[in-house]
Amino acid sequence: MSRDCRALAAQCCYQVIDQGRSLSDVLPKAQLKLNNPLDKALLQEICFGVMRTLPQLEHVCARLMQKPLVKNFRVLQFLIYVGIYQLHFMRVPDHAAINATVDAARELKGQSLTKLINGVLRNVQRQPDLFDFSQAGQAVQFNHPGWLISSLQTAYPDEWPQILQANQQKAPLWLRVNNRQISTEQFCAALADEQIAYSQPIAGLPSAILLDIPADVITLPGYQQGWFSVQDAAAQYAGWLLAPAKNDRLLDACCAPGGKTSHLLELADDTELTALDKDPARLVRVTENLERLKLSAKVLAADAANPASWWDGQMFDKILLDVPCSATGVIRRHPDIRWLRKKSDIAPLVQLQQQILQHCWALLVPGGKLLYATCSVLPAENQQQISLFLANNADAVLLPTTLPASNEIDSTAQPGWQLLPGQLNRDGFYYALLQKAPQDNHAG
Repeated sequence: MSRDCRALAAQCCYQVIDQGRSLSDVLPKAQLKLNNPLDKALLQEICFGVMRTLPQLEHVCARLMQKPLVKNFRVLQFLIYVGIYQLHFMRVPDHAAINATVDAARELKGQSLTKLINGVLRNVQRQPDLFDFSQAGQAVQFNHPGWLISSLQTAYPDEWPQILQANQQKAPLWLRVNNRQISTEQFCAALADEQIAYSQPIAGLPSAILLDIPADVITLPGYQQGWFSVQDAAAQYAGWLLAPAKNDRLLDACCAPGGKTSHLLELADDTELTALDKDPARLVRVTENLERLKLSAKVLAADAANPASWWDGQMFDKILLDVPCSATGVIRRHPDIRWLRKKSDIAPLVQLQQQILQHCWALLVPGGKLLYATCSVLPAENQQQISLFLANNADAVLLPTTLPASNEIDSTAQPGWQLLPGQLNRDGFYYALLQKAPQDNHAG
């Protein structure tokens, strides 16, 4: 692994933590600067690892440095975290981790700090007891911000440690077979021919495949032909729960990056689907995904909370509402979310979700169904949101969200269905299926 990799990792982590940019934004741009696929993979490994263990890295540093580096040298503080992460959490030989990290400091214009960085890393190497966090606070022990730990403890008094533990795991690679192009059995046979190990472990998700070892999806059989999409098992429930039928008029109100959009189209013939997203830049990927999968939809850059700006007046039979949320259910997949999301973000998100839900409900035909979905585990965005909506909308009826082939229990008393991160190796997700009561035909 080149020293460039360590410098780039420090820059990426600095941009996330100090500038509030997402790893999904900065990491791919950094990877473009590397030619070797192994270097690209290791850059991701380090960035994800530093995001997962940041409080512990900070804690170790605080015991070895009088104060953190600031201002023009701030990126070098993250380089020290990169070095510590390699020494303690990776299989990089100690001498290689230390020497290359010090070299990277020169590349980051930190020549004057190479002795300091070398000294800190050598102390880390010599003092394994620095990683005893038993006396540290919960934020350090669990590598999560305090507000999120408290929120999870309140919401899940029994499960919160497992949720935090699941968030620390590497996310698995789930695929969804495009049965418009190939049967699940045929696709599995194609994987077997390439000696790619997989399993189909979840009842109720007939086109879900879990790869035993994550791989570059472009190298998998049938990628260019549109045989499959990458989509976590938890997200694959959306299509099956909404269950589009022939000639349905569908709305996917917050569609990017388009995984659920394409699944709805794969599940039913002759559907007319409108896919909205407020951000035109994110729709580029939606269009690319639809083209690769040989599917078509009406894709609009529009705000679901403002139907007057885009709606043509025709009601929808079924609506998928995968609303903007805290994304607290997909932290294992996006480990920087825990640092980007703040407690103060939740109330405005809840308000936005209410607005979108209320506006889209007005676009649904009587008897039609709306599936409310989030990748959150916070009750304010999920059960509490739906309870409030049901209380305020007499024409809204809560339907069960258990799939016929699944043996999982859906408690409509919650209301809705909350999946927790790590359960059956899935992400955290929430679903509530609502039906609009048919209009009363009796004339008054």
